[in-house]
Amino acid sequence: MKTSVVTVFGGGGFIGRYVVQDLLDSGRGDRVRIAQRDPKSAWFLRPMGGLGQTQFAAADIRRPDSVARAVEGADAVVNLVGVLAGDFDAFHVAGARNVAEAAAKAGVRSLVHVSAIGADPASASRYGRSKGEGEAAVRAAFPGATILRPSIVFGREDGFTNRFAQLIRMLPVVPVVRGATRFQPVFVADLARAIAESVARPDLHGGRTYDIGGPETVSMAELMRNLAEWTGRSPLFIDLPDAATAALARLVGWAPGAPITWDQWLMLQTDNVVAPGVAGLEAFGIQPTPLAAVAPSWLVQYRRQGRFDGVKTDRP
Repeated sequence: MKTSVVTVFGGGGFIGRYVVQDLLDSGRGDRVRIAQRDPKSAWFLRPMGGLGQTQFAAADIRRPDSVARAVEGADAVVNLVGVLAGDFDAFHVAGARNVAEAAAKAGVRSLVHVSAIGADPASASRYGRSKGEGEAAVRAAFPGATILRPSIVFGREDGFTNRFAQLIRMLPVVPVVRGATRFQPVFVADLARAIAESVARPDLHGGRTYDIGGPETVSMAELMRNLAEWTGRSPLFIDLPDAATAALARLVGWAPGAPITWDQWLMLQTDNVVAPGVAGLEAFGIQPTPLAAVAPSWLVQYRRQGRFDGVKTDRP
């Protein structure tokens, strides 16, 4: 099912660029309107579509008036906006409500809200709690919304594999926090395809909630060892005691650039994996992509000789 106009809030972000590309390449959207606070930062997306296929709108989901303008005339809406620090409630709860209410008022056919595994109004972390409350706000305003809860999302431009690979490159001794905590990383292109399919098929996916994870679970410790292997590094990994890490998060977690915040520490107390019995990528007919199948292609930049590390030549 094709939609004429799809408004994507946060379309210029890491996940957004893949969603825009999938919508245009698959023909699920004739035109895609990228809505965010600074539209100029998303202009790099213009070449993805033909003339007039990519549109841009200035919108801040904390401001209902700007949200209403961004969804005017749209057939479908995708909300990708999320923050990892700061005012969670403003973006994840009030902002999500603004988008859902504007979508309902505009009469859009489908709304896709991207949340996160661990979303729970009773969560100990402010992040998880705000995500759970945001889901409830979306359901109240737009009962037919599709809610997708991804685990950690990886891809060439991510802030996950790249961040830890950079750390491994810099430090001969690498501290590991909560090494036993498990994740189910999902490839960004797989998530984007599920979002685009949700946009196109509200008759199948509307009103449902999906946990979106990759094909395998991996602990934090295993992930760090894999990143070291893929980047040709061999640092010494040291498991930090929980008591020491908790104290550090309490002491300096409030400061900008802190290695770990108290809220992040609370989030690491539970595994970030698909819940048993909850539908995921298989509901969209998507075969999930393993991390090992794609990550080494961009992590080569962290090798000692970059992409030429290990390449044999005839030069002396």
